Amino acid sequence: MGESRGPFLRAFIPGSTSSDDTGRLNLDARGNRGSHSVGTKNRGHASRSWIKIDQDGNFEILELDKTTIMRHCSLPARDLRLLDPLFIYPSTILGREKAIVVSLVQIRCIITADEVILMNSLDGCVVQYYLELCKRLQTNKDQADDLPFEFRALELALELTCMSLDAQVKELGMEIYPVLDELASSISTLNLEHLRRLKGHLLALTQQVQKVHDEIEHLMDDDGDMAAMYLTEKKQRLDSSSDGYTQTNISSLDRVVSKSAPVSPVGSISGAQKLQRAFSSIVTSKHGSLISSSSNRENVEQLEMLLEAYFVVVDNTLSKLLSLKEYIDDTEDLINIKLVSSDDSLQIWW
Repeated sequence: MGESRGPFLRAFIPGSTSSDDTGRLNLDARGNRGSHSVGTKNRGHASRSWIKIDQDGNFEILELDKTTIMRHCSLPARDLRLLDPLFIYPSTILGREKAIVVSLVQIRCIITADEVILMNSLDGCVVQYYLELCKRLQTNKDQADDLPFEFRALELALELTCMSLDAQVKELGMEIYPVLDELASSISTLNLEHLRRLKGHLLALTQQVQKVHDEIEHLMDDDGDMAAMYLTEKKQRLDSSSDGYTQTNISSLDRVVSKSAPVSPVGSISGAQKLQRAFSSIVTSKHGSLISSSSNRENVEQLEMLLEAYFVVVDNTLSKLLSLKEYIDDTEDLINIKLVSSDDSLQIWW
């Protein structure tokens, strides 16, 4: 882990370009500084620092550009924009052909059936995510797990996101309640300004929690989206189909070779036998499709139970925020009543 410290830190040192590129500027006829030719030429293809974690819990830090990641994970460019820290997008979980795109507050990563590609960052949630994921994968390396690799990676992202949001709500509540209690007894401009700032923070945090809440709920309501996220089964199905395709090619080649040989009347197959074989193949294919659909339903139920567990957590966090908002509204109503009553008493005195 000490060997990775160098590239991990270099990714965050500004101006770490090569010496050949520095000072190579375009000058116009007046000698004004123009645009950087290399930067314009390589726009959109700049490499970023990523952390790749495999199934055994081993990680390495890589410098990858968008084109390489798009080709490796079969993702469109719009999905990678969700992971770009320069853009602000709401929390999103997308199931694609070969990957799951996760953008949950600070944790932004791509999960495949074999690895996790995480945006390298010094943020505490990101560091905690890859350290905890590596620890869990290494600990359970030789133990059987009911969840496939992609669900374990997704579960940890949901767990850390829910824990972080709940901790922020508790911290905000510890700051809001004393201010509200003080305002209820004595009204001051300083306390009102403090409450106004806290309300802004409360609104922003509520929007974050609400989006995570809605995203999990949306996934649970759509069986197709959940089925698309079972990457291990899709990969196994693709591997088995490719093996079947190879065997079919071999058998077809044998049939071509055997055409030149004379056909024995004893070994020929009658029409009834052909019909019986065709019927049995149809029954077998139907039976296989029924088993596959039943397996898909079980997998969807497995993922649905995982999502439901964290939906309960984030729903509880959202309820705490709504309770805070109601407490603020009640305190503001009390302040307004006190102000109106004091105005009335002044009018009566005059």
